[in-house]
Amino acid sequence: MKKIATMQDISCVGKCSLTVALPVMSAMGIETAVIPTAVLSTHTMFKGFTFCDLTDEIEGILNHWEKENFRFDAVYTGYLGSKRQIEIAKDLFARFAQKGIRLVDPCMADNGKLYAGFTPEFAKEMNSLCAIADIICPNLTEASFLLDIPYQEEYDEAYIKDVLVKLTDSGAKKAILTGISFEKDKLGAYAYDSEKDEFYYYCNDEESTHFHGTGDIWASTFIGALVRGKDFKEAIRIACDYVKECIRLTLAEENHNDYGVNFEQAFPYLLDRLNS
Repeated sequence: MKKIATMQDISCVGKCSLTVALPVMSAMGIETAVIPTAVLSTHTMFKGFTFCDLTDEIEGILNHWEKENFRFDAVYTGYLGSKRQIEIAKDLFARFAQKGIRLVDPCMADNGKLYAGFTPEFAKEMNSLCAIADIICPNLTEASFLLDIPYQEEYDEAYIKDVLVKLTDSGAKKAILTGISFEKDKLGAYAYDSEKDEFYYYCNDEESTHFHGTGDIWASTFIGALVRGKDFKEAIRIACDYVKECIRLTLAEENHNDYGVNFEQAFPYLLDRLNS
């Protein structure tokens, strides 16, 4: 059985981070080990959420794992809340992913702005983690902060290719920009494999509503597909298509909630794609 370790926070209500990563990768037939960085009562779309930082617990977890000689086919980091957690993530890669895939989803910004509590200095530190990853999957805002370049709301294909090359110049072997659109009502992912000097773009029809947590679902599905033996391009297609199906099923439900998608209902679709 394939094994993935993922380091990110838990929101007790709200479908994001570990509350999607764990069930999605488990449903894909992958043993999933978790390193919770914090516990929140809800995700940050809600006001007044509680927050408990678990940073001090992580070193003990890693030391115990080392004693048990655990190793993983992939290690995947999501939302990290501090520079100290980034340093711990580097240690996680070094100790437990010597032969595994290292994926960084640098969750820290969107729509041209850093999330609350993050600074350009934090983005610089995040870039140092991305530099030792095999694959990174930022959105365009996050890529702009990683590269310390102005965020551009309007862009063309040449610009996206340039950003991708610069991201891999920083160290990662492959970079994927999520949420890319070159035409109205289309949305997808644009990737660059620096080892093959090859670009790849895949898109779907864009749904009418955007939901919190779909980026976490995308990254979890993508790394799960890779570990299950799908190639780089097929893993991108499966992740994009699964997220679209999750949104479609959510919008089809009368009185659906607005804080996350019905990813659970889309598991049959995901497993069909994975096993085809």
